[in-house]
Amino acid sequence: MTSRSGARRRGRAGAVAGTVVLAAGAATAAAVGFGGGGMDTPTAADLPPDTAQVTRQTMSDTDEVPGDLGYSAEATLAGRIAGVVTKVPLAGDVVRRGRPIYRVDNRPVVLMYGAVAAYRTLAPGVTGADVRQLEENLKALGYGGFTVDNTYTALTATAVRRWQKDLRLSQTGQVEQGRVLFAPGKIRVDSVTTGVNQSTGGGQEVLRYTGTGRQITVQLEVAKQRLARKGVKVQVQMPDGKKVAGRVKRVYTVVEQPTDPGSQAETRIEAIVSLDDPAAATGIEAAVVNVVFTAAERKDVLTVPVAALVALAEGGYGVEVVEGSTTRYIKVETGLFANGRVEITGDGLNEGMTVGTPQ
Repeated sequence: MTSRSGARRRGRAGAVAGTVVLAAGAATAAAVGFGGGGMDTPTAADLPPDTAQVTRQTMSDTDEVPGDLGYSAEATLAGRIAGVVTKVPLAGDVVRRGRPIYRVDNRPVVLMYGAVAAYRTLAPGVTGADVRQLEENLKALGYGGFTVDNTYTALTATAVRRWQKDLRLSQTGQVEQGRVLFAPGKIRVDSVTTGVNQSTGGGQEVLRYTGTGRQITVQLEVAKQRLARKGVKVQVQMPDGKKVAGRVKRVYTVVEQPTDPGSQAETRIEAIVSLDDPAAATGIEAAVVNVVFTAAERKDVLTVPVAALVALAEGGYGVEVVEGSTTRYIKVETGLFANGRVEITGDGLNEGMTVGTPQ
């Protein structure tokens, strides 16, 4: 804590070291020096043109960004079974494990759950993770009698024949490529791109699908990357005004190519946000929502307007405390900057003090 007499005069006369632009939008402040032995009292003309109070509060570095509420990433189902398409689903239909997705020659292409795509015919003697997930699905559907492992055995083939019989498929004991779609869970048909009576089997696109989970896609400027970190909690304002909790699941960089030949590519940060309560999105097919990110929070701290900071000639920052017709400087350490205010600490600094600010 330092007496104001003399110091402020020198600061405003020859001791001004220049101006400093503070981070996070802080204003420029004249540099003043401590010291001086004079005891003169400043006149009203020397007092700061405006003042503010030192307040105690919780500070949050937040930003509100629009996001698109929808379903998970879209995937394509290609037709691998040769024949004529005889039945297709409707957009919006939800398909669960063991159920037909569409039909070729009136025989179903079936959904099963698994992380490995169906990329080959599965038959006795074949081994691999895709065999295990086929067996897991057969068992979940009630076709047991084998050990769930990575090997397609004769017992697996027997269970497959029972499954094929119930679906009115040829009882070969083998699962040809394209008869099953493996997806992480139940799927939602997003759009159908083929029609009844069309030929298929050459890998043509039949339909596009998503998962049934809801997510929010948010794009941020690179400068705001601090807001979106995996696992960070957010608040989502739904179209009806209700606020629900969410969490950042993934963050990645997206490079958007220019539409005009003379323009440059633009880099943005894309964040995927999940809702803590998926039921909050019930009945909403797609919508724009507001996502509030909190990059940092400080509870029960002293704050002043950023404009109250004074850059000191000897380094660091201070505030000019106004006490009646006199003022003095207190050196402070700065913390979080947010919403035009800054967290400060310093010896002798108390809530309710009056500090000077520019006009």
